[in-house]
Parts: sequence; structure tokens; C-alpha cells
Amino acid sequence: MIVLFNPLSTTPGKQPLPLSVMALAAVLEDREPWTLVDGNLVADPASAIIERLLRVPRSELALLAVTVMPGPQVAQAVTVCRAVRAALAHVPIVWGGYFPTQHADIVLRAPYVDFVVRSQGEQALLQLVAALRTQGALDRVGGLSWKAGDHVIDNPIQPFAALDTLPDLPYHRVDMRKYLHDNYLGRRTIAYNSSFGCPFACSFCAVVAMSNRRWLAQSPARMERALRRLVSTYRVDAVQMHDMDFFISEARTAEFCGRIADLGIAWWGLGRVDTLMQYSDATWRLMARSGLKMVFSGAESGSDAALATMNKGGKSAAHLTLDLARRMREYGIVPEFSFVLGSPPDPEKDVATTFEFIRRLKRINPSAELVLYTYTPVPLEGSLYTEAKRSGFAFPDTLDEWTSPRWEQLSMRRGDNLPWMEGGVRRRVRDFERVINAFYPTITDTRLTGWRRAVLKTLGGWRYALKWYDAPYELRAIHWLMRYQRPETTGF
Repeated sequence: MIVLFNPLSTTPGKQPLPLSVMALAAVLEDREPWTLVDGNLVADPASAIIERLLRVPRSELALLAVTVMPGPQVAQAVTVCRAVRAALAHVPIVWGGYFPTQHADIVLRAPYVDFVVRSQGEQALLQLVAALRTQGALDRVGGLSWKAGDHVIDNPIQPFAALDTLPDLPYHRVDMRKYLHDNYLGRRTIAYNSSFGCPFACSFCAVVAMSNRRWLAQSPARMERALRRLVSTYRVDAVQMHDMDFFISEARTAEFCGRIADLGIAWWGLGRVDTLMQYSDATWRLMARSGLKMVFSGAESGSDAALATMNKGGKSAAHLTLDLARRMREYGIVPEFSFVLGSPPDPEKDVATTFEFIRRLKRINPSAELVLYTYTPVPLEGSLYTEAKRSGFAFPDTLDEWTSPRWEQLSMRRGDNLPWMEGGVRRRVRDFERVINAFYPTITDTRLTGWRRAVLKTLGGWRYALKWYDAPYELRAIHWLMRYQRPETTGF
């Protein structure tokens, strides 16, 4: 029995379908018995996992496979795996996902984790199961990191599996009612993933370590078949494409849009600013007709120099963001731009430059959504990470330290406890966020009625006009009273 565990995310109650473990379940479906435990839906996942593993006779293979993202998932994964190891010492535990791919050595120092699968996990999980079942050689499992005495061995990453060769997700094996959500996109919105990896190398992005600049994508025909099944079987009316970058291929996008135009669904996806600006007007018209409602793009900064240190775009990269905002307004598609503020070595200048850039952006397209993060390093050598280390930044050496409130908050990219964000920089970012969220309330919070939006705009208007962002206590109070929903922490 393989138990697949998806730890608690940052948005309990609105958790999307756990696509990473569902992809593992798909390859296990006709080969191995499996069950899924979702920490977002199960109050005591450790007990649920132990109860299911206790049913497995000692003569049969039992394995706990855990997907782990930075942040709250690390904390719950540690707690649960420690409890499972204490109760069932003979059951091997394997971690996969962004976090263990980047920090395999740290993860394997913990006595309750036996293996780490780095990068794409479907083939590796099958190979690991086969090796454990036959007591075969672990060094033949692609992308596996494992313990040999006091040493950690990192097997080479194997060639990635083409996505069209992988089986469909076993939707029938989970309670889909719990993964369909009412949000800005639709009444029955579902998560979907149509590709793996990204060909770019942004210096703040964890995807680089996962895919080594490779991008694999499902064909438009495969995507169409899957979405028609979701619409017909589960009455899905909206889809969030959780690809690392959906829009890399214009030809693929255009064909996909033509194939789903009659489905009547709304959809959301993530793409690069420079890539989307290269799309033809014909493709933009196709995207609009197909139901594309919003596109998330990493604008990151209003400074070309800062973008260059991030490996993000070329000459006049910041201006392309303004051009994209203008273009999307013409087609009635909402742009959602994220910004990474406070990059070293001069976070104050970076913040001031980006504030002014955001004001320009809002003049061009007032409906543009904003997601404001503060720069948080990833272990990729480059000018940003080098500068962060020079400022005194260092990653934890143990999983226990990673589970501390300090590091859990830092993983959410909100700026706590970062050397270059000390003093007033972090406060200025959060104050500016309060003001702009009042003057331009998010459209993704469907609970904000017309009068509530009017109140927010009135309270935030004078501050925004005077550029007086400091100490917006009245806005903090009204956001609390209205339970204002920030997209960067709660999604839709």
C-alpha cells in the first residue's frame, strides 16, 4: 500500500486538487494499491495515515510518499512523518516536491525521512517501489537521494517523461465535491496542470531546480479531452491552470483555445510578460473568445536594472509590463502582476522605484490586480543570492529550524526577518499595500459589495493622491472588519 500525503497548504478550506500527488496516483493506479490523505481536509492526518498503514501485513510493501512545498507544508510534513516513524518504524518515507529538491541533504538528515525524489517524480516513484519490493539497487532510481551510512547519495536526474505518455488523473478515486470552489472565475472552479517545468532561469524562482530549464507540455488534444471530461462529469465551469508557465508556446495556446471555445468555461493561467507581448492579435482574440479571464505575470520590478539581476527579461523589460497591461485592457482580460520588492543591495531604492511604477501601471489599466511579495532567496548561485549571503542571510541546517514560525513566514515571501528588510523597508511595503488595496480593491474577492468598495476607495483615496502611505491604521481596521482577501495569501 502506498499512502500519498498532501500536507496542509496556506488556504485550508479552499485547497485546490492536490495535482502533484494525483499525478503519482495516476501512475500507481494499475500497478500498486494506493490511498490519498489530504492534510487540508483531514483533521488528524498522522492518525489517518497510521490507521491505513496498520492494515498492511508486514509481508507486503508499505510506503509513505509526501509532497512538500516550502512554508506550512514543511511544518505539517515534519510533524506527521515523525509520528508515523514513531508508530511504524518499518515503513519507509519518501519526500518529493520543490522543497526537498532544493534541500535534499537537510531533509535526509532527519531520522524520519529515508528518501528524496528530486524533480519529476512519476517514473522515480515506480522505480523506488520496485527496488524496495525486490530489495534491488537504489542507485538505479533516477533522481533519488538516499542515505548510505553517514553519506547522502544523489542519483542523476533521469530523462523526463513526456506528459502525453502519462495516464489521466484518477478523479473518480477522490471526493471531487471538496475540490470544486466558488470564486471569481466561476461557481465550480477546479485546478488543472498541463505542463512541467520552465525554460527560463529567473534567479529567485524554485522552478529552476525542479526542471533544469526544461519544459514539457500536454498536447492541446490531451488538454481538450481532460477538460471536456471535467465539464461533463463534474459540471466544472472554470479552470485555474497551475502550470509553472502556461503560455510558453503560442501555437499550443492558440490550438487549445480553439478546441475549448465551445465549452463555455472561464480560465486563468500564468505567463511571462515578454512572451505574451510576442503573441499575435489573432491569438489574443482566440484567448478572449475561449474564456480566458485573467493572466498572472511576474512583473517583479519597475527597474530594468533590478530585472536584469533577476534574469528577467532584456532591454526595456519593465516597459513591456506597461504595454501588456494596455494590451490586455483592449481584450477585456484582467492582468494580475506580482512584484518582488526590496531586493538587495539597495532595497529602499528598489521599493521606491517600484511604487512609482505601480502607480503608472494603474493609470494605464486600473483593473490590473497586484500581488506584492518581498524578495526571499532561493539556493541558486547568482548576483541576488550572493548579495543576500553578503547581507548575512543563510538557510537553516535542520528541518526543525525550517518548521519554526520565522521560516514558515519567510517562505510565504512577506519579508519577515530578512537582513536587508530591517528598519522601515518592510513596513513601507506593507503600508503601501494597504493603501493601494483600499483605493483599488481586488476584483477577486466576490464578497466585496459595491458599497464596501466605495468605502474602501474613499478611505484610501486621499492617501493615494497625496502618496501618504505611512501608518494607515484606519485602513488596517477596515480591512480587518471586511475580512479583506489578499490574493497573495488566500488566492481567489
